[in-house]
Order: sequence, then C-alpha cells, then structure tokens
Amino acid sequence: MTGAPPRILVTGATGTVGSLVCGELTETGAVVVAAARSAATRFDWYDRESWGPALDGVTAVYLVAPSNDPAPETVMRPFLDLALASGVTRAVLQSSSLIESGGPTLGVVHAAVAETFPEWAVLRPSWFMQNFSGRHPHAESIRSSGVLTTATGGGSVGFIDARDIARVAAHALTSDVALNSDPILTGPAALSYDDVAKVIAHASGHPVAHVAIDVDQIRRIYTADGMPPDYAGMLAGLDALIADGAEDRVTDSVLRLTGVAPRSFEEFAAGIDWRVGSDVAIP
Repeated sequence: MTGAPPRILVTGATGTVGSLVCGELTETGAVVVAAARSAATRFDWYDRESWGPALDGVTAVYLVAPSNDPAPETVMRPFLDLALASGVTRAVLQSSSLIESGGPTLGVVHAAVAETFPEWAVLRPSWFMQNFSGRHPHAESIRSSGVLTTATGGGSVGFIDARDIARVAAHALTSDVALNSDPILTGPAALSYDDVAKVIAHASGHPVAHVAIDVDQIRRIYTADGMPPDYAGMLAGLDALIADGAEDRVTDSVLRLTGVAPRSFEEFAAGIDWRVGSDVAIP
C-alpha cells in the first residue's frame, strides 16, 4: 500500500485486541475508523444499516467476529461482499490457532476471506494471556477464589499477549509481510495451566491453583454463565483438544512478521495489578 495513508476499518475496536490494533495503526499514520456498537463509528454485525457508513472510504478492514456466535459466517459473509463492493481490497481476520480454513465457525469465514479479497491475511493466535486478567471468567475466578478451572488437564498452550497480536495485525494491514497467509501466533513458550497458576501466584503474591475437571463439567459451567449451548460446547471441546496436546507448540511468527520477539507470560504477569486484574502500564 503506497501513496495516501490507508483508511482502515477496525471492527470490535473497543475489545481486547481491537483497541490495541487501533493504537498500533495510528502510530503508522493510517486513518483509523474505530468501529463497535459503543464506538463513535457505530458498527453492529446484526444491524446491516450500520455497515455502509462504517465502510465509507475504507480500503482495508480488520475483522473481529461477533462474540459467542457459533455461526458467525451468517452475518460476516454478506459483510465481506459489501466491503469488496465498497472498495475494500485488503481484509485481515482474527481467527484462532485451532481452527483451520474451512473448519467450523471461523474456519468458514477464513475460507470466505481468502476467496473474496485480492489481499488478505488470517491471524490465528493462540489463547490470550489477557484471559487471566480483566473481565474474563478465568480472571474473575482467580481474583475471587484463587482458582483457575479448566478441562485442559496437563496440556500446554503457547499463550500470547494481545499486544503482540495487535502488532502483527498492524503489519498485516499496512505491509505485505503476511500477505495471503494464515500465520499461527504464539508466545515464546508453551505453558500448562498448572504453570500459569504458579506464575500468577508468584507475580501476585497470593496462592493460585489450577483445578482440572472434565469436559462435560466445563461445558455446564459455560452454559450456566450464560453462553449459548452450542458455543459452550465448542469451547469445552477446545479444552479437550488442549488436553490432547493440540496447542503444545510455539512459532516464530510474531518475531518474523514484526521484528520484535513476543512477550513471555512472566513479563505479562509482572505488568498486571492482580488486585484488580488490569495492566499497571502498557509499554
């Protein structure tokens, strides 16, 4: 992308990654259209009237799927077609490390993005380090009871800091480093949830324990928390995949695509005020 600064639409701009993507893009000089239901540029996946104004003059878009929707392709496919017709030539989708192109949920959107746009990327991050801070159920459980409950057993995950995802996203939207590819993004080490509990306990100065339960139990917990049954079942199934070793890997994608090594979980934990679960400072 050369010439005038690109005008880039970021959906989910008030979310964990979306807000960071907006910041990274602003530093590149891009014109950022930060869009969400509660943002200045209103955007709602389930309100097609909000799509056109958000796309006005946009040439690239960062796609964050609607949360807790087991079939996001239903609303996202029509949006992709409208975006292309509106002049968008590049789309970057935030997907998941465990979901292949053509697979369930975001796998369908992954394939559609690659088929629709001449320039595309699908980012497939591992699980967020931020799942243990903020408002995530894991974080609330850690703060309230010092317990981290999963059905992951002893399986390990290459947890990634959302800030590293945002850096990759900014590069994918403004340069050709990830053009027409679907990189898996991880942190520098794969950790079990037992390991995570120990690191958080050390950083916070308070005991934290990982409690391992079975897949059906975790599904019931998700459902009781208000998740749609289909979505709760999908998340529980992902825990089972972790237990079987599907996420026990690390990649060099963050370093290769940004030139900066990803943060370790220890670095992340040291930067959190664990009394409230928020960042002390974001460098």
